[in-house]
Order: sequence, then C-alpha cells, then structure tokens
Amino acid sequence: MRFQDRPNNQIRPAVITPHYLDHLPGSVLIELGKTKVICAVNIEEKVPPFLKNSGQGWLSAEYAMLPSATPVRTQREYGVSRQGRSIEIQRLIGRSLRTAIDLKQCGERTIQIDCDVIQADGGTRTAAITGSYVALCLALKEFKIPETAIIRQIGSISIGIIQGEIRLDLDYNEDSKAEVDFNLVMDQNGEIIELQGTGEKRPFSMQELDTILAYGKKGIQELMILQNTAIQSKTG
Repeated sequence: MRFQDRPNNQIRPAVITPHYLDHLPGSVLIELGKTKVICAVNIEEKVPPFLKNSGQGWLSAEYAMLPSATPVRTQREYGVSRQGRSIEIQRLIGRSLRTAIDLKQCGERTIQIDCDVIQADGGTRTAAITGSYVALCLALKEFKIPETAIIRQIGSISIGIIQGEIRLDLDYNEDSKAEVDFNLVMDQNGEIIELQGTGEKRPFSMQELDTILAYGKKGIQELMILQNTAIQSKTG
C-alpha cells in the first residue's frame, strides 16, 4: 500500500479554498496532500497589440515555485533567468485554460493567471491547472462577464507507474521513482485536452495506457466536484 494506505486509484486529500486573497477578483489556495499552490487571476482592460481592435480578449499564465517550497532551497527566478521547466509549465497552464473560455465574450481584456507554489510535494502543475480554473470562474463573476464565456470545465491530475503499479496523483516520493509518468488534462465530459506521458525508465503498453486514462478520469471527476463547490462559495 501507499503512504497512509492510499489505494492506487485514489487521489490525495484535496481542498480548494476560494477567495484566498482579498484584493483580487479571483483567487484560490489548492491543496493536494502536502502540495499547496496559490492561483490568482488579474483582469486588465487591455490586450496585446496583436489583438487590439479585435473585440477579443487574451489569457496567459505564469508559474513559479517559491525558494522555500522544497526541502532544499532553490534560487528565486527572475526574467530571463527563469528555468525552462517553469516556462514549459506556464505554457501548459495557459493552453489548458484557453480551452475553457470563449475569449470573444470577454471583450478586449487580458486575463493573467499567476500560479505560485508555496509547498511542493508532487503534482504542482496539475494542481495549478485545477485551481486556476476555479480562480478564473470567480474572476469572471466579479467582472460580470457572461457565464457562457466558460465553455468547458477542466481539471488535471498526475498518474504514474511505480514498481509495475499504476498509481493516481503521485506525491514527490512516488514521482521521483516513477517508471512511467503522465500529466492529464480533461474536461467534464472526459475528453482529453492535453496528455503528457513519458516512459522514463521503460515503455508502457496500450493496456496500461487505458488504465492510466481511467484512473485519471476518475481523479479529475472527483476534483471537479470540489471545483464546483468552491465556485459556488460566496466567502473565503
């Protein structure tokens, strides 16, 4: 059995706290096990030059890990010194969230999503996507952007194979030992938005892939229940 006797197809204890920051239209703290990520949304009444006078909005994301988020302190990232991993993750977050929203209904506004990992224990990118969806919905409510601007609900989870076992929602100890590692983004209908999978130490079979997707769908559906509860909450 896994840590705290968690079954292989079970997510870690999860909590999404809405309205986590007082001064922003949309913010959450998402906790998956010991992983904690603050997701915050700012909306500006302007767009990048390539969208000026188009009537359409834009959405982008940034991702960073605080130096003390891990047991061994990491260097704080600035500008061009940002690591390739952080850039790759924030692009994933931005791509995923842009599939959730009809930017034509937002007018010429820029939606900026900031994801800051304050404690890391595996699954930070998937937690950031899941939390950012909630923060986005809260921000759109605050700006009175039509509910129809949200065209699909999205969530994300990690899955891996460790010692031949397929496991859902890996913590750092499991992730560091994974033979096969997946990050999955899905919508409420179980349709895949993004699937990142690597046979890091061995190939994986089609049968294993089917189980990976089934575990991932189950975990995301459970997280979506928490998302909906958080979105409907009126206070933090």
